[in-house]
Amino acid sequence: MAEENKTENQIETTEVEEVVETAEAENPNPEEAQAETVEEGVTEEADIKEEVEVVNEPGIIEANLRKDLPEIKPGDTVKVHQILKEKNNKERIQVFEGQVLAFKHGKGISGTITVRKVVSGIGVEKIFPIHSPTLSKIEVVKRTKTRRAKLYYLREAKGRKARLKTVAIEKEVA
Repeated sequence: MAEENKTENQIETTEVEEVVETAEAENPNPEEAQAETVEEGVTEEADIKEEVEVVNEPGIIEANLRKDLPEIKPGDTVKVHQILKEKNNKERIQVFEGQVLAFKHGKGISGTITVRKVVSGIGVEKIFPIHSPTLSKIEVVKRTKTRRAKLYYLREAKGRKARLKTVAIEKEVA
């Protein structure tokens, strides 16, 4: 039994030696191989940086910003019209009406709004990128006076505590 273990160990060591020999035959200097892979990684990283710089150019970002956005603040009740594509290449517009809880990431290309509404006693929140091409329009239905930038406390508030003071909307003349 001990002889069988010795032969198995000898077979395993010879297999390992063969693998090492083939690796050395392919590339005799492992430091050169490592340097080559590092150089390849650096060139790939440089290519990615160039692509990101092209995408982040001010002209491209400004071209994708929406010009028709109303002034949106936390506490406003808004209607968000979103374009949905269905199975048969049909498009329809879904309207989501609710209160704006938060306005995040500024007014730039990455800006988002969090809108909340209560349906059958269950709160539903959606986060919309404000410059997304899937949004056809955003309407402000009602303005309210708030003293907070983020209205997350409205998630737990029920009934009268969930109400905010209404402010008159100034109609824009086009």
